[in-house]
Amino acid sequence: MGTHTTEDTPGGKDRRSGLILTIPLCTEQTSMEELSSTLDYLLGIPSDKCKARGFTVIVDGRKSQWNIVKTVVLMLQNVIPAEVSLVCVVKPDEFWDKKVTHFCFWKEKDRLGFEVILVSANKLTRYIEPCQLTDEFGGSLVYDHIDWVNKRLVFEKFTKESTSLLDELVVINDSEKSSQLDKERPPDCNFLPSLDPETVLQTGHELLSELQQRRFNGAEGGGVAWSPMDDELLAQPQVMKLLDSLREQYTKYQEVCRQRSKRSQLEDIQTKVMQVVNWLEGPGTEQLRTQWGIGDSIRASQALQQKHEEIESQHSEWFAVYVELNQQIAALLSAGDEEDLVELKGLQQQLSDVCYRQASQLESRQNVLQSAHEFHGTAQDLSQQLDGLLGMLCADVAPADGAAIQQTLKHLEEKLKSVEGALVGLREKGQVLMDQMSNQTSWSYGKDVPIDNKDNVDHIQGVMEDMQLRKQRCEDMVDVRRLKMLQMVQLFKCEEDASQAVEWLGELLDALLKTHIRLGDDSQETKVLLEKHKKFVDVAQSTYDYGRQLLQATVVLCQSLRCSTRSSGDTLPRLNRVWKQFTVTTEERVHRLEMACSFHTAAEKVLVQASPDQGDLPVEVEQETYEEVETVGKALLDRLTVPVIFPDGSEQYFGSPGDMASSAEHIRDKMKNANGALITACLVPDQFVLSCHILSPLA
Repeated sequence: MGTHTTEDTPGGKDRRSGLILTIPLCTEQTSMEELSSTLDYLLGIPSDKCKARGFTVIVDGRKSQWNIVKTVVLMLQNVIPAEVSLVCVVKPDEFWDKKVTHFCFWKEKDRLGFEVILVSANKLTRYIEPCQLTDEFGGSLVYDHIDWVNKRLVFEKFTKESTSLLDELVVINDSEKSSQLDKERPPDCNFLPSLDPETVLQTGHELLSELQQRRFNGAEGGGVAWSPMDDELLAQPQVMKLLDSLREQYTKYQEVCRQRSKRSQLEDIQTKVMQVVNWLEGPGTEQLRTQWGIGDSIRASQALQQKHEEIESQHSEWFAVYVELNQQIAALLSAGDEEDLVELKGLQQQLSDVCYRQASQLESRQNVLQSAHEFHGTAQDLSQQLDGLLGMLCADVAPADGAAIQQTLKHLEEKLKSVEGALVGLREKGQVLMDQMSNQTSWSYGKDVPIDNKDNVDHIQGVMEDMQLRKQRCEDMVDVRRLKMLQMVQLFKCEEDASQAVEWLGELLDALLKTHIRLGDDSQETKVLLEKHKKFVDVAQSTYDYGRQLLQATVVLCQSLRCSTRSSGDTLPRLNRVWKQFTVTTEERVHRLEMACSFHTAAEKVLVQASPDQGDLPVEVEQETYEEVETVGKALLDRLTVPVIFPDGSEQYFGSPGDMASSAEHIRDKMKNANGALITACLVPDQFVLSCHILSPLA
């Protein structure tokens, strides 16, 4: 009911074979007027026989209030008291307040005219069989309300349209029959049905097929379960009767249309044949006699072309009539109708002769005008291309990068190539046009007409010569522009390579800080690392020099191109900044490697001196060597904890903290090994031994 309730008849039957009507109520306000209208509509659908068995009404008040349920039940007394046998009010699980439900329906049975019971949803099966209830009331009846509504709407639409169409077809068929009996009475040929009979018939067949399928297949066919309500509410026999009547009247209407068409065709042929012949021999021929010349410009040629197209358009309309008439006459002749046979053949021959003669003259004139239009159009296009090319050559060159320059150069070459092709095409079209004009002197419309084409020929030759001179000037300017843009390509390439050199140098610096962290396990490995570092520095030096050379080349190219607004930007400062950072870092790297080399050399010397093969050496010599190991080792350990400080004040450490810790641990281990070897080899003074033992590891 509107947006609040939806009455439906799911097809279930009560125990007296009466129909079941369900009224679901919501918490929102229910319109009694809409509810009453909906009930009137639903009660008008079943047959009188069906309504005589009475209705069982289920008022679902589980989501509504008691006063609304009470109003609905009382309203049933006014709408369908005679048809209602039983009203089942489904109450919510939590029953309404007794104070508001003091109204007892069972005491009002005589006044209401039907019995009313309050029942829970799970106990509704006491009064109605479960197979006749839908699942919302705990039953097993399969019912699709949307499907039923859709089928009902289709049925009502078909009934309305088919009835209206039948009335119209009967009127049309009777009118045609009366006109045949009364020859003087003209038939009303404008009266047509307002609906398409084929569409209405198709709708009816689809509806009938659906009803038959549901009736005979039912639930076993996989569709929606069928119940007697389907047949009672959708009225299958009524659909079949309407279809039969509609097919009968539509067949008669088709015959009426065929007779109308034949009669109208015969009359139209006789009239239109004379119209075509009279126009082509009169106004059509006169139009062709007044057209001369080809124009001396694109505007003039377009005007002549437009005028000729108008003439052709008018002729085309009559030629289309000719084709249609010729087909109609041929159809009548092949049908064997002897009536007016000689006249139709004579009209057909006359019509063909006139049309072919006019078409030949139109084609000859069109060829000359088309050539003139193409020549002037090509000349105009070529002129625009030359103007565009000249504009590109005169504009300042300010491309963003080398790729843009290459694209511009490619565009210039394509423009020039397009100009050359257009000029060749212009010469070809000019020659074709002059050849056609030279033959135009013998072309006449029934009489010889001399034509002086000297001015037209001079104009064509002058246009071609002017285009040749303009094209040559553009070629010279393209050569100059090409040289300049190639220099700009070199400029952008130098700038790009200089930026790349900065990136490479930055990558070398990053690699130096992150990967060049080993100090060597002995003096020999440290020396190898020093040699590799020198080669690494040489690579960086070459990269820096290469970047400087490229930036110097950009200055020279800018001077050559007079690009005073261009500069190397921030490339040179970035190059110098990275190089200074690299220089500081590599100096620190060299210093650490040299300290490591000194440390390893001293430590190895202690180990050699402490070797049993060396015999007993003076304690002073061994102690002096160890003191050097200790001094250099401590200095190196301190060095590892100090970051690299760049010229701009920023700091950066070699490797990760773990890497530095590993290197420091290796140095401390070697210092301990040297100390242990010294203690083992000779007697060391107590204070010296104590000094060695209290050597604390450095972070």
